[in-house]
Amino acid sequence: MCGHPFAASGASTPLTESRLPPGADVPVRPCHDAEIVTYVFEGALAYEDSRGGSGVTHAGEFQRRAAAPGLPHRETNASRSEWAHVFRISLPASPGDLEPGLETRRFSVAYRRGVLCIVASPGGRDGSLHIQPGALIFSSILNTGQHLAYELAPRRSVWLHIVTGEVKLGEVGLTAGDGIGVTAEHAVSLIAQDESEILLVDS
Repeated sequence: MCGHPFAASGASTPLTESRLPPGADVPVRPCHDAEIVTYVFEGALAYEDSRGGSGVTHAGEFQRRAAAPGLPHRETNASRSEWAHVFRISLPASPGDLEPGLETRRFSVAYRRGVLCIVASPGGRDGSLHIQPGALIFSSILNTGQHLAYELAPRRSVWLHIVTGEVKLGEVGLTAGDGIGVTAEHAVSLIAQDESEILLVDS
């Protein structure tokens, strides 16, 4: 994460990025009631939970699950020879608002190219993952020189994370691995300086 004029003072970071060596577990964080949306960018992630569920999330797939103290869950790099590169978005929730279960969706490169593709939303809009009211998650793959704009509703904030490439947000340059919070703005407007992939969380 980098500090820029756009960054909201004291704003929490909803997104974490991890590179996992072969066979390694996803780092365990203090358990709280939340919805977790995981994006596997490279490699594959094996998962198992206390309800007997298990499987593998592959590169290009997004997964939604409920996280709570009473719902233990383990995620591991499924490969014994290749690294995995994953992104996790944590959306805090009240215990009564959490819907148990697990969902996985694949959104092709072609589907995400040049547009803000919605990958998680309340009600599962346009085939996206189902999440609680109050948040929207988008993915986009941009060509060099492409402009992208996103309007913010009143009292909303956005977290923008650069997965690959380089973008310019106003006068601020952001490269792969950078994240930035935006509040008190009417819109987020960026230009891809190189072929780039981004994640955007509206909450």
